[in-house]
Amino acid sequence: MAGFLRGKQAGIQNDLSAGIVSGLFSPDDRARFGINSQIGCLAYDPIQSLLAVGTNESPFGSGQIYIYGQGRVQATLQLPRRASVKELQFVADRIISLDSKNELIIWDLASAKKVTSFNPPGVVTTMVTDPMLDWALLGLQNGDVICYDLASEKIAPLRLPNFWKERSPKSRLLPVVSMQLHPRDIGQLLIGYTEGVVIYSFKQAKPIRYFEYTVPAGAPGGNTDSQSIGTVRKPKLTQVLWHPTGTFVAGAFDDESLVFWDSKDGRVVMARTLTDTNVDKPGNVSKDPGAFNFKEPFVKIAWCCRENPDDTGILIAGGSSKISPQKGLTFMELGQTPVYATSSWQVLSDHFEAKKQHFLPTPLGAEVVNFCLIPRTSPHFAGNQDPIAIIAVLTSGELITLSFPSGYPISPTNMLPPSLTFVHPFVTTIAVAPLDRGRWLGMVESRQRGTRILKGGAESVKSLRKKESRNIVLMAHGDGTVRIWDAGHGDELENSTTCQVDLARSLNRYEDINITMMSMGLQTGELAVGTSRGEVVLYRWGGNKRVGQELSQDLDVVSGGLTDISIRAEPALKEGLQPYVLYDLAQGPIHALGVSDMGFVGVGSEGGVFSLIDMRGPSIIFTGSVNDFGKAEKRSSFMRKGSSHTTSRPDWPVILEFGVMTLEGDNYSSIACFVGTNLGKVATFKIIPDAKGAYTAQFAGVTSLDGKIVSISPIVSSTGNRAAATGATVGSLRDGIQTHGTLVVASQKEAKIFKPASARGASKSFDDFLCESACVTEFDGHGFALVGVFADRSIHAYSIPALKEIAASKVDKLDKSRLGSSIVTPSGCVFGWTGPSELAMLNVWGTGEPLPKSHDHLFNPKVTIPPRPTISNMQWISGTQYVSPIDLDLLIGGPDRPPSKRMMALAAEEDRLARSGGSSRAGTAPAQEGWGDYMTRQLNERTERLNIIGDSTDQMLENSQGWAEDVNKFVSRQKRNMLLGGITGKFF
Repeated sequence: MAGFLRGKQAGIQNDLSAGIVSGLFSPDDRARFGINSQIGCLAYDPIQSLLAVGTNESPFGSGQIYIYGQGRVQATLQLPRRASVKELQFVADRIISLDSKNELIIWDLASAKKVTSFNPPGVVTTMVTDPMLDWALLGLQNGDVICYDLASEKIAPLRLPNFWKERSPKSRLLPVVSMQLHPRDIGQLLIGYTEGVVIYSFKQAKPIRYFEYTVPAGAPGGNTDSQSIGTVRKPKLTQVLWHPTGTFVAGAFDDESLVFWDSKDGRVVMARTLTDTNVDKPGNVSKDPGAFNFKEPFVKIAWCCRENPDDTGILIAGGSSKISPQKGLTFMELGQTPVYATSSWQVLSDHFEAKKQHFLPTPLGAEVVNFCLIPRTSPHFAGNQDPIAIIAVLTSGELITLSFPSGYPISPTNMLPPSLTFVHPFVTTIAVAPLDRGRWLGMVESRQRGTRILKGGAESVKSLRKKESRNIVLMAHGDGTVRIWDAGHGDELENSTTCQVDLARSLNRYEDINITMMSMGLQTGELAVGTSRGEVVLYRWGGNKRVGQELSQDLDVVSGGLTDISIRAEPALKEGLQPYVLYDLAQGPIHALGVSDMGFVGVGSEGGVFSLIDMRGPSIIFTGSVNDFGKAEKRSSFMRKGSSHTTSRPDWPVILEFGVMTLEGDNYSSIACFVGTNLGKVATFKIIPDAKGAYTAQFAGVTSLDGKIVSISPIVSSTGNRAAATGATVGSLRDGIQTHGTLVVASQKEAKIFKPASARGASKSFDDFLCESACVTEFDGHGFALVGVFADRSIHAYSIPALKEIAASKVDKLDKSRLGSSIVTPSGCVFGWTGPSELAMLNVWGTGEPLPKSHDHLFNPKVTIPPRPTISNMQWISGTQYVSPIDLDLLIGGPDRPPSKRMMALAAEEDRLARSGGSSRAGTAPAQEGWGDYMTRQLNERTERLNIIGDSTDQMLENSQGWAEDVNKFVSRQKRNMLLGGITGKFF
């Protein structure tokens, strides 16, 4: 009976929810966007062109591993237990993770599943892998190094003891702090302990070189301290590095000094800081005026090289003065490495003076805690060859992408997937616009861009929904950037690109940019963005007449009026959302924005001011205060429930909607703007044309609800469809066609259905919990219902017009503290935050399905890894024994280790080449050759080739000696002829 009475009171004769039963309301968990927690580590695979991101454990869940490819290609790997991801490394078709629970996990890229896990016998402090090896070398806290077989999935028999402990028995705690394989000779491993560095030879099964650094008395060292400068100091090692050719060894120490050794004899070539050189020389004076101010510790160092590995530089995070206001990365450009065999010691030392230093700044107040280089093609040289960009993690938890080595910021728009842009920088505000599909397909930006970072992977095939509007996410960031992208419906994305507007440039202000509201026209794609300083910028899609031109941004902004800002278009943007008009309302933060498809924009500020803008002028056609709404309401109904005249609290607009319908008391339909306020008022304005063709706005009336307005939905009374102000509906007004509509309004405490502007209508109170977000949604083929998200993390559906509860469902996955930012769309999708930077998308008209697993393809088996760089011919001739990956398998795994799949594939390829007559090193070997026979044959081949070179050298010497004898004979003959010729001339 109550439902029947509400229908009569609301003026709706049909049950618009007749086809919806409780069993149809069961939210599906459709998708996740963003990052669930703070980023802890990064890894990049230049072969597959994939980026991996590991997060830390937090109150919002365990750490996770995200793997991203081109477009929207993504896979999420869940750790088996709550932990933080400490390190990630790509190895061929696998990715290796090390977490805070000391568990090593191998994941398969092809299936995006866990292969196996391993708990090392000790705390792992560092991990080394190589794209060409099936081994993970693990440095332990006790100083030992163990080897894990990634192919056989078991620990190897080889275990390296603490070599520095053997050298310095009195030392107690000597963990392995860093390791790195020789970039050319895979048979050498650089091991860093807290007190020194060791080069271990797998071939000789022993350490072959020790490196130690001591700062003598009187030398400044790294962190210069006036009290300790007169004493001998031994700073602790934090990281070790190979020169890309293996000529030098570098060590970073906790006094912020960087020491370079000759890898052959162990002598110190140079000890320096970022500002001073030869800091290990007594009496040396620092060039830094703040020398006695301590420096930031080294965070991470990478020895980079260009395509030519002799042209190098060092990228350093940390090491700068603590009092420096500007933080960032330092790139020490070393240039071409001197030829070791022909260069003097002074030339080698001067090389590390660095010919140039580049400072790569980060945002103020943020320091780099980790970074990942993006190489162009090669995974070798520790992933540092020919990098084009840097992705850095900041102390704030945000990401920043910089060009290399210039350090210019790179926009992640269409470079990185939308999920990574949630922290690039942090998202401050979101909105969702159910944009027309045709309009969105035409919104593809034309913008100058650099080389794409992610090119790998392939998206899975999904169903295509051509009739539905698109869930377009408007995402505002802390730097004033707004990114616009399609979240979809779990279907195929016809336009997966991202659009971007730069509000900071539009305002010509790059500080204090706080975006509070955004709105987009559902058919026009026009965009309005509001700020906390009372500014509104309007954008329109179009071409940039000034593309490539950097014009003056200075304009005289009209306070309280409109200013043309079209000259502030981005020079790199050829076609896209261009700045159009700036409205400086200057009445407090903007809290309400609405963009209609007929060129009208509504603006509401915290100061209580409401304005209407006609973009065809553009012109302001109405400005008023919400306090005037209360006066009108008081005159019309003194005793109305929830009337705001009983309170003196400030009121302001929070919701704006446009529609076309016949208002109460009229016999014609008109364009209407509905304004919902913080104290529960709903005011109606009629927008009507005047005799000159312009438009004016008239206040039509106001009604009140209990609590803040969270949703206004104008609907057609007979069908439930949205009574939108579109071109078709507005055009029909000329023919006198009427649209009989009603408003479905939800506040935090009640829902109400009434005929605007001030009809009594029907209402229902929410007794238990506050409603945080709501919308009238359509379940295709079944009807319409009012869906709301409540403060107890539940979603409820109510019938229209009876406002009877159809069903309810708990959604504990949503963050309770941010339910006020959740969004319900007309299609039944709910967007809500599950963490600081992760957004969930649910579909209420589902079957209770959990979050689906990604079926995107990450691994491309057709892409091959280039051969690992090897020793030079001169090194080979001089006696350096080359160790191949197959040799290393034998040295680490022992003779009983079965060949891995990779080695078997290599043997099969060699056998194929042998049968086809191709050249192969193993082509002449017996088909069933054992490991011992293989090593013997390799040694014989090496000896034979060395003998050939020796014979060639001997022949060259013999030929040179014969040539010299012929020259001597010729010279003697010429001398004799000259002498005889002189004598003959005298006597004859």
